[in-house]
Amino acid sequence: MGFARALWKLLVGIKDFLVLIFMIMFFGLIYAALQGTPDPVVDGVLWVDLDGVVVEEPSAPDPFMVATGFSGATGEYRLRDLVAALEAAKDDDRIKAVALDLDGFLGGGQVALGDLGDAIEEVRKSDKQVIAYATAYSDDAYQLAAHASEIWLNPMGAVAFAGPGGNNLYYAEFFDKIGVTANVYRAGTYKSAVEPYTRSDMSPEARENRQQLADTLLSIWREDVEAARPKAQLDLALNRPLDMIAGGEGDLSRAALKAGLVDQLASRADYEARLTEIAGDDGNGGFKHSLIEDYAALEIDAPTGTIGVVTVAGTIVDGTAGPGTAAGSSLAEAIEQAAANNELDALIVRIDSPGGSALASERIRQAILKVKAEGVPVVASFANVAASGGYWVATAADRIVAEPDTITGSIGVFAFFPSFEGTLDQLGIGADGVTTTPLSGEPDILGGVSETADAFLQAGVLDTYQRFLTISAEARGKTVEEIDAIGGGRVWDGGAARQVGLVDRFGGMDEAIELARELAENEDADIFYIERESPWGDSLLGLFASDARSDAPVDIYTHLARTPQSLVEQAIVDVEEMMAGPTIQARCLECGPSVTVPKRESKSWWARLLRL
Repeated sequence: MGFARALWKLLVGIKDFLVLIFMIMFFGLIYAALQGTPDPVVDGVLWVDLDGVVVEEPSAPDPFMVATGFSGATGEYRLRDLVAALEAAKDDDRIKAVALDLDGFLGGGQVALGDLGDAIEEVRKSDKQVIAYATAYSDDAYQLAAHASEIWLNPMGAVAFAGPGGNNLYYAEFFDKIGVTANVYRAGTYKSAVEPYTRSDMSPEARENRQQLADTLLSIWREDVEAARPKAQLDLALNRPLDMIAGGEGDLSRAALKAGLVDQLASRADYEARLTEIAGDDGNGGFKHSLIEDYAALEIDAPTGTIGVVTVAGTIVDGTAGPGTAAGSSLAEAIEQAAANNELDALIVRIDSPGGSALASERIRQAILKVKAEGVPVVASFANVAASGGYWVATAADRIVAEPDTITGSIGVFAFFPSFEGTLDQLGIGADGVTTTPLSGEPDILGGVSETADAFLQAGVLDTYQRFLTISAEARGKTVEEIDAIGGGRVWDGGAARQVGLVDRFGGMDEAIELARELAENEDADIFYIERESPWGDSLLGLFASDARSDAPVDIYTHLARTPQSLVEQAIVDVEEMMAGPTIQARCLECGPSVTVPKRESKSWWARLLRL
């Protein structure tokens, strides 16, 4: 009876705990929904508090994480929403000025910031003040602030520009010391993505390419800032920062003021007092204002036209995922569904991606080609970066539009994985087994990759590269040899890419829309956005199941042998069995490993809590 009572108490406790969890979830989700309701627009300042990054497509927020206060994700602000809100604000009599708060700003890429800076300039042209404030300004923040009417700096702050560039880590010597072999397969002289694992420094080819790109990006950044703020002594700040500091007698903020980089040194309280003078007191000790997120939600209607716009943003991955991830299956399905449900005059593919999975890139390209086969013209619009797999996707377009500071090209392919035969030798651990074919157990990350597997993997990389060259040549009206000469993994800025024929014309989304109208022969056509929804149900289901939205890679190389993860899991099982002590066992050691199909550990907090 004692055991039954204890069991009953345990079950009641579990029931009470579950009820408590669901009550917290219920009221938390209600709170999250209320928090997500935009406040009404008031007569006052439009407060642009960019506490995070500017992106082409924000990730969908997890409502459960928001409701429980566990969300520590970086804030993401959609570029087109910011631009549209500023365009509306310049003609809105309720908006007296724009406050640009950059204290928590983390950047967004030169192309995006150039577009946002142009929108800020338009607000200034409407005779409305734009006042920027930050404790410190670096490259990205200053590129935006330069377009403001006034730049305010905290007296304890500074302005410092690093420019593009910096060091990477190179692991070749470290791998040698610990016995790790870097198995690298690549196609392209300039495909330097794998160099950190094979060298101790940068190759001359990679240095040449990276230096040229960095110099170009800095030049374009400088042109933008100088045009927006001619009185700023940029040469002093960029090339002689110590002389600039000396001019301020060691006071960093005063040095920035004397160099014409900022207009006012003041505390945040003084800044807010200035905004109160402009907008009036809100009755709570602050200034009357509307957050730009609320303003955009209330004042900007989603366009409903006949030119579809799909966004390919972030690393391109296999499988499915919500907004903010360029998942091949999800994007392809969204494109196909939009084409089936709408009479498209044209399709614009907005790309802000460094590439990723070749299979996922091809999946997206095929979906675009399917739409194109129906007679729908396609325009690719490049944002900050459209390289490698991003350019692979763009080859399906009729025309490609890019900005001069877009990073593009990188037509090359690579594969990499480590093997640990040297490490095992150092530890005195052997790896042995039997084979039935030349590819049995390959690629062998324990005993080292065989010559057959090595050649097989390199052949796969070369085959994929040849496909990349072929589709690029067909798209650009060039020969494979011509594309190979400008490909090879080399990265180009948008200006150089246009010169070598990888891009058709310069421009942003406005130019892409005009070109789409021209190709569709419909000058009045408007756009609509092809969105991927991320329903709240996904998050709720995620409480009880692991993340099933990302498919495992499906190329042949992932099916040859057990993954490193499965081998680690097997090693853990072996250690656990050894530590269990001497026991008499009736087990077939030669029948295979204890873990033939390793179970994927659930990522859900609920499953982990139950295990705990």
